Amino acid sequence: MPRKPATAIAPTPATRRDGRARGPAREPGTQGIVSSSHLVSPKSRELSEFEFGLIVAWNAFSRWAVRCMAAAGCPDLTITDVLLMHHLCHRARNKKLADICFVLNYEDTHVVAYSLKKLVAAALAQADRQGKEVFYSPTALGETFVQNYRAVREECLVKSLDTELNADIGELARLLRTMSGMYDQAARAATSL
Repeated sequence: MPRKPATAIAPTPATRRDGRARGPAREPGTQGIVSSSHLVSPKSRELSEFEFGLIVAWNAFSRWAVRCMAAAGCPDLTITDVLLMHHLCHRARNKKLADICFVLNYEDTHVVAYSLKKLVAAALAQADRQGKEVFYSPTALGETFVQNYRAVREECLVKSLDTELNADIGELARLLRTMSGMYDQAARAATSL
């Protein structure tokens, strides 16, 4: 009985938690797109690819947030200033410097303190001293610019978003929070070397 010719079997895609396919598995020996090939580890090539994606995404997000705030009418803010404006408006609660740094994962409080001083000087935020503590909140002008930012974001970004990506975006957000914890732990470990 003649043998059938061998046929190539395509790798089966991995599945996500929701049961949908992730896509084809990567061929063994392929590296992916990385910025620092000397850091690629045989234990996790994907980590180097993730780090490159993180770098590119952070720079694109920073550029977007600054330009979106400029389109909203507030052109002279840095990415830190923009992030702080949004955080000050979050849940309409006054916030202390230490709490802001903790939530946004800023290690250098001087960078955040400088940005808050700039926002106060620009009348976008206000500082209220209560005993030894200083609490920050947005001014009415600051809130107006944040609402304008929201309108620009809806028009330029959200409107073009494929809503079928929402599940993937949520999964990616969870992964980013997990990875940030791993990087924080690794930073503590590196400090003790």
